[in-house]
Amino acid sequence: MKFPKGMLEFTEQESFFRSPIGGLWMASIKFVLCTSGDSVKVYSTRTEEWLHSLQGHTNQVTGIALNPANHLQVYSCSADGTVKLWDFIDGILIKTFIIGYPLFAIYVSEKHEGIGFQLVAVHLPKSAEQEVEAKELSAVSRHISPNPSCTAFGREGQYIAFARNLQLNVYFFRKQKTYSFSLKATDKKGAKNAFTCIACHPTDDCIATGHEDGKIRLWRNFIHKKEYTYSTQHWHHNAVNTLCFTPEGTNLLSGGIESVLVQWQYGTGNRKEFLPRLGGSILHVSTSSDGQLFCTSHSDNKITVIESSFKVCGVIQGLVKGDAVLTDLMIDPRSKALVLNGKPGHLQFYSLLRDKHLYNLDIVQQEYIYEAGLDQFEVVKAAFDIKGYWLATVEERGQKSSDLEFFLKLWSYDERTQSFVLNTTITAAHTDRIISMCFSSSEETTMLVTIAEDGQFKAWCQGVDDQNFWSCDFVGSYHNLKPTNCSFSADSSLLAVSFQEVITIWSPDTWELLTTLCQPPGVIRDLCFGRLSCSKYLISTTTRNLLCCWNLLTCAFPPRMNIIIIYSAAMFVFKPNEPRPLFTHKNVCSEKIHRAVFVPREEPLNNCDESSQWLNRSQLYFLTQNMDLLTFSTATEEDRMLSSSTRLVIDDSVAVTPFYLLLGKHRQQQQKLNTPSHQAADRPQQPQGSVTITEEMESSEQEMNSEKEEEDSEGEMEACDSQQELRVQGSVDEVTPKLSKAQERELKRVRKTDFSWMAGLIASKP
Repeated sequence: MKFPKGMLEFTEQESFFRSPIGGLWMASIKFVLCTSGDSVKVYSTRTEEWLHSLQGHTNQVTGIALNPANHLQVYSCSADGTVKLWDFIDGILIKTFIIGYPLFAIYVSEKHEGIGFQLVAVHLPKSAEQEVEAKELSAVSRHISPNPSCTAFGREGQYIAFARNLQLNVYFFRKQKTYSFSLKATDKKGAKNAFTCIACHPTDDCIATGHEDGKIRLWRNFIHKKEYTYSTQHWHHNAVNTLCFTPEGTNLLSGGIESVLVQWQYGTGNRKEFLPRLGGSILHVSTSSDGQLFCTSHSDNKITVIESSFKVCGVIQGLVKGDAVLTDLMIDPRSKALVLNGKPGHLQFYSLLRDKHLYNLDIVQQEYIYEAGLDQFEVVKAAFDIKGYWLATVEERGQKSSDLEFFLKLWSYDERTQSFVLNTTITAAHTDRIISMCFSSSEETTMLVTIAEDGQFKAWCQGVDDQNFWSCDFVGSYHNLKPTNCSFSADSSLLAVSFQEVITIWSPDTWELLTTLCQPPGVIRDLCFGRLSCSKYLISTTTRNLLCCWNLLTCAFPPRMNIIIIYSAAMFVFKPNEPRPLFTHKNVCSEKIHRAVFVPREEPLNNCDESSQWLNRSQLYFLTQNMDLLTFSTATEEDRMLSSSTRLVIDDSVAVTPFYLLLGKHRQQQQKLNTPSHQAADRPQQPQGSVTITEEMESSEQEMNSEKEEEDSEGEMEACDSQQELRVQGSVDEVTPKLSKAQERELKRVRKTDFSWMAGLIASKP
């Protein structure tokens, strides 16, 4: 999951830690909010743990901004054409504003009732309804940059500054006029003057702009168009990606490709401080409202939390985004973590269950030099054995064969350090580039097979000495053809090695060539044995986008199976022995799918409909070219996630008191119980073959639900009164709903109820 560029506030298928297009915010010294796909994630600055997600948008979230009237609330905008107001501490959706157009950025000012989206002012109407259509839109300017960092509100919301290419524009709300200031493309020294980012001073009429050549300009007197001036400060050697003033305006923060956070002291000339070696390029900077913490987002999909004393106090790492994923998507059999390329020269281990980066394993073990065009070692292949005790990696350097340099390394798992340690390094495993490798599937003996462009495949086994070093056990080839892939059968009794358009089947015990299978036209790309009841099938793909399935018992295609064509715009799921797909999905995502992997589940899913039964035992994850990790989820999983989280929709015109929450839940229950037609309409139809739920089971579920609701009510009644007042203050709705007589009687009954028993419960909590 990654953070969109320019979006960090102190957050389709599910996306893991997506990069912000417009959002990273420090909500306070306790929370960091960042966009992540179609949701907003909330993290703790102290523990660096993910707390919860704000889910409700149906498309990518493109911007977030704190509500200036209430810092316990946050606005989010999305490409789905809506703006949502959230209580981000409890994850409560307060209100949805329907704009009707795709939104790409959001700017909020305390002095204005509306919100600006790419310089279209939107008035948010006051209403007691949860969904409100915002119809009052007024254009501010069309000549704007698609980069959200190039727009900012000025002092007390009196003006808004936006830049595009070589022009800076300042729009004054009272005058309703726009002043423009232009720069030349280059100066006498050849500097590139295009604007890259903007920040406005919170108390002075000063605009800071960043430029492609690394310079920072401070603009003043722009209120008088003809008398404007600017001063220049320069440290960055490349483009300035982000600028941010501290809340008091005493310092200006800047960041760029150097991965160094620079703090300029405002009004003192060129005095500055540096915080270097923060990781990837700095894309965005944000500060907490009290200025005690800074927050930076990076190109490697990382958030760094920094104290005002310029000390790093926390790191929130998502799925590390590199230049490319050269290895396959793998699952570590021990930790069940997803493993793939991470930092340069590393493999990253990412927990899919916790949606958290675990650690990086240094494979190359050399310092990486960030210099364009420099040829350095990269991890290109990796594979685990079936028990997760061994890890094989291939690292190489050199694009041309004559300059190619590569190593094959075997790593063993160390129980003491809970990590992999280097066991064997083979410097001349083959005479040419290694194409693929795989471990045997047997738990008794461990064997590694590698194939290379030199036309050979080699089998590697452990030695008999105490060190268990690896050595070559067998070398094979087939008619001087170049091998393309290899795979072991489920019981490791067979090894399949493809050579161009021919599949060869070998016995690992005797290394006898058992048979050959001739493919339809096209060089073989992928090779895989079936599992469980389908272990007798061998599946392959070709360069002509053909998928072929062999029955190894008969050495022929299964009856009526023939050849299945794979379309790049759709996905087909089927059993090897079934000619008709179990599941099809057109337009899986807007980008090309780069890698995919099935991840076994800890517990099989139950009560899935027929179309999603292929997800009972495992879950499919796939990676796009833009490093977005996506997955399919069943309706059963969606229902479970909804039921496991407390989702309350509150009327922001009413004070959020424990009695309100208790009474609101009771009303919802009464309305559902008193509407039998509504119950019948909402009850899903039973799939064929499913067991009908008896009245006895329904009553037990109602008892469990009532107990769960009582527990939820207890947690809600422990809320702090001061936070409740803050959440009500500054809300967008001022209408007070009128209670009916029945509701007033119910409220009186609740007031008379003795809640003294809760004091003992609260006191007994650790």
